Amino acid sequence: MKKLFKNGTVVNVFTGELIKTNVLFENGVILGVDDYGDDEADEVIDVTGKYICPGFIDGHIHIESTMLTCPEFAKTAVSHGTTAVIADPHEIANVSGKEGLRYMLESSEGLPLTVYFVIPSCVPATGFDESGAVLSADDIEEFYSEKRVLGLGEVMNYVGVVAGDSKLEKKIKSALARGLVVNGHAPLLTGKPLDKYISAGIGDDHECSSADEAKERIRKGQRIMIRQGTAARNLSGLLPLFDDPWEQRCLLVTDDKHPADLISNGHIDSIIRSAAQMGKSAVTGIRMATLHAAECFGLKNTGAVAPGYKADMLVLDDLDKVIVRDVYKNGEKVVSDGKTLRFDVPKVSEALEKKVRSSFNLPMLSSSDFAVDYNGKRKCHVISLVDGQLLTDDLVSDIDFDCNNGIDIEHDILKIAVIERHHNTGHIGNAFIKGIGLKEGAIASSVAHDSHNLIVIGTNTDDMAFAANRIRELGGGIVSVKNGKVVSEMPLPIGGLMSCSAAETAAEQNEKVRESVYSLGVPKGFEPFMIMSFLSLPVIPHLKLTTMGLVNVDTQSEVRLAAE
Repeated sequence: MKKLFKNGTVVNVFTGELIKTNVLFENGVILGVDDYGDDEADEVIDVTGKYICPGFIDGHIHIESTMLTCPEFAKTAVSHGTTAVIADPHEIANVSGKEGLRYMLESSEGLPLTVYFVIPSCVPATGFDESGAVLSADDIEEFYSEKRVLGLGEVMNYVGVVAGDSKLEKKIKSALARGLVVNGHAPLLTGKPLDKYISAGIGDDHECSSADEAKERIRKGQRIMIRQGTAARNLSGLLPLFDDPWEQRCLLVTDDKHPADLISNGHIDSIIRSAAQMGKSAVTGIRMATLHAAECFGLKNTGAVAPGYKADMLVLDDLDKVIVRDVYKNGEKVVSDGKTLRFDVPKVSEALEKKVRSSFNLPMLSSSDFAVDYNGKRKCHVISLVDGQLLTDDLVSDIDFDCNNGIDIEHDILKIAVIERHHNTGHIGNAFIKGIGLKEGAIASSVAHDSHNLIVIGTNTDDMAFAANRIRELGGGIVSVKNGKVVSEMPLPIGGLMSCSAAETAAEQNEKVRESVYSLGVPKGFEPFMIMSFLSLPVIPHLKLTTMGLVNVDTQSEVRLAAE
């Protein structure tokens, strides 16, 4: 059936023009953009005063990090105008291996937005990680035959690439030989090492935090993914990229975004809206979120309102505020007046469902598991947070082990631990952290990138043990505790990563557990759970903690807790 958008203003992503015209489409394809008449269509949709633009594409996201299942994520994201995402499922792959990848493929089939995938390159991320699975180059080969697989996921072990790691090289060459993309992840890499990383075939990066860093990469041929998620908020630092000539090589991504933020603030639409509020062109943002993303991943006839292109289109009430009224996917309305219409939820095999719900294998923990004894006062390496970034610094500080096992609440020196949960190895990495702001109690989570072991931060070891054991009981989740009692919690039984609840319920739980930390002394507006989830990822500079202890990310070497 032919449909006609009449009297709308089309956002032309090729030229940046706003053109008042009509759009004719049928069978999921745009037939023309011109002065078509009512008699040329079976259904006429009057969009007078509205804007027509392509559906948004999130070029890099981990759906697991939204804490939602694929259908619940789709329901939420499509209402904000997202009609496609490129997902890297390395979170669940690190927990459940190939079965985790199959789970994501099955649970994302036939949704009102298209979920494309890049196959994880780093499971685990580095040799310091203890993950639930290991995926070699041979293990991932079978997934390249899947029609929705577009390439190899972010190559996080940039130190390995620069050093000529043969296993990584095999994965990269295999993807390139198929004409597929290879995503990057190399924060702060510059100069000749960056040249070597790019020349390996890695075409983009989402880890830039400054415009100068991004411009060097663009000059060297990479595309830049401007990231604005829950933890990493790089938009303001990368705002100059919205200007020519830089914008031509940029796209928009969320990477990691919690459900409460998705529902309250939006998805890709929120990035465009924020940029417009900062004085940049909403049309430029739309170009980044549509055509530029499609071109980055080789999605043909996608990302524009033009003849022969896929009829994934948005009807906007307001351009600068990016108010999404209706969404059409393959020419069919999936969102009406901002509300997602009902759709069939894909069925997942029982074996895969069982696998992803059985991700904990560790005994009960006690306070002594978090004790460190260095006999009195001693200088130690402390993980120090960098405001608004996933980066951390290595702070050397005096630690008094005779007082509360080194915890110094007055100076915001807290205990942090990462506990192996997949294979019952008994490995626990203990260290200290500055910048969280807890004054009492403890917080814990089974979301700890990328191996997703159990991570705990606390003001005392008793509450740390209680929090860790509560996560174990739940089979995964996030929790805040005080004096041996739960303050708030959010169960995440699917891989210890995702909720079984509807998006609205998950968002409510997410908001409550995030708000709960303010009663424990964390400064208002600071989100410790998302920040905490990256403190065990040894591929983001400079100092991180794994189950085996502290890691200097820049040199990929172990760091003794004691600094003397």
